[in-house]
Amino acid sequence: MDARIVEFAEVLRQNGVRVSTSEVQDALKATAEVGLTDRALFRAVLRTTLVKRELDVDTFNRAFDFFFSGAAATFEAIDKSLAAQLQEEGYLDGDLLKMVTYQMNLLLPEMSPLAQAVLEGDRARLAQIFRMASLQLDLSQLESPLQTGFFARRMLAGAGIDKARSDMKSLEAELKARGLAPEGVEIVSRHVAAAMRKIEDAARQEVKRQAEARIRRRTDTAQDKPLHLLTQAEVDQMESAVRTLAEKLRSRLIRRQRSHRKGALNVRRTLRRNMTWGGVPMVPQFRSRRPERPELVVLCDVSDSVRNASRMMLLFMHTMQSLFVRVRSFVFVSDVGEVTQYFKDLDVDEAIDMATAGKTVSLSANSNYGRALADFTRDHLGSITRRTTVMVIGDGRNNYNANNVWALKDLRRKAKRVLWICPEERGNWGIGDSEMLTYEKHCHQAVVVTSVSDLARIADQLVPA
Repeated sequence: MDARIVEFAEVLRQNGVRVSTSEVQDALKATAEVGLTDRALFRAVLRTTLVKRELDVDTFNRAFDFFFSGAAATFEAIDKSLAAQLQEEGYLDGDLLKMVTYQMNLLLPEMSPLAQAVLEGDRARLAQIFRMASLQLDLSQLESPLQTGFFARRMLAGAGIDKARSDMKSLEAELKARGLAPEGVEIVSRHVAAAMRKIEDAARQEVKRQAEARIRRRTDTAQDKPLHLLTQAEVDQMESAVRTLAEKLRSRLIRRQRSHRKGALNVRRTLRRNMTWGGVPMVPQFRSRRPERPELVVLCDVSDSVRNASRMMLLFMHTMQSLFVRVRSFVFVSDVGEVTQYFKDLDVDEAIDMATAGKTVSLSANSNYGRALADFTRDHLGSITRRTTVMVIGDGRNNYNANNVWALKDLRRKAKRVLWICPEERGNWGIGDSEMLTYEKHCHQAVVVTSVSDLARIADQLVPA
């Protein structure tokens, strides 16, 4: 518990509460005296030793509730042992069920603690195992929900997921060797696989719970608030702000284009036109300038981790689309789907809802930027020209799949400009499964947009001048 209190003190510091080393030592001594049996007393001791200012009490209360809430609730989906599930659902009965139960009990002592807890449906033990696994991680580095996948995998590894999977396979093999029919082995295998998926989901939930404990000091306005932390009401408010920003920027850029209609100086025509003044260029003549509007291709990640950022950027770009001669929109998670027609046939708000609601690509898959870039390049590279701006919107977290950076190189080679908009702070690039440092090298420009204020600050860079 000492390690947990030290970590909790770091969480308070991250949220603006000033906690000294001596105060942490006082907290450790005081909690050792009162113990952990009385939650209210434990809470009061920590608040007394770690909080000095009245204005920090609310931050302490929120952090304590998240940080020390029962982790067993994370595993509430695991409420029965494997034998109880098989008996309750009636897939196996009589001698077959007895044989499975006997063999499982025979192998159980040799299994890893995680495998034992899963087979017995022991939520308290699972919570203890994952608590110990979390102590092996430096969760103070958890700065964004975008890192959930990386830390969840590390937590599973610390809990012994590989040994548990091996134990489960041994159980299935032993049942098969003991003469259990293939149908029975398949039933057991299916239940075991479902239990392991629940464990993986629980690990992600536990990491999310830990992330929420590390509450950052709230920003004054929704415009400065990170996009992934916006509530639905704030999303609606910010969409209105993004629309207004795009309209203002579009008007300004159109005025700028009109004021620079003159082309390069035409020396021959200038000399001829000014022969009256002895060749002195009193009236300069310019080459006629053909107005050129580039094409735009938007490739947008719509996975859960960047959903709000995707909505904002799609709204911004389609409000600005009059500056482009043609706009094509694609969304992806692992597969790529074109949503251009939605924006042609529907109101822009409805189109964005359709584009981000899983109607075109599956939202249940894990993000795979390498596959999405490779598929897009293979199917659509021929439509990219020297007038095309390719805009990729996403965090570049590739779940340890092949990054297929060659696809981005091909896009850069053919396009006028490849721009990457990342909704994650630059300090997190390259950490865990992030491929942003690699992808950035093969873009003309990579910018960070974590809030509407960020978008307003760099909006000029996102569109043609």
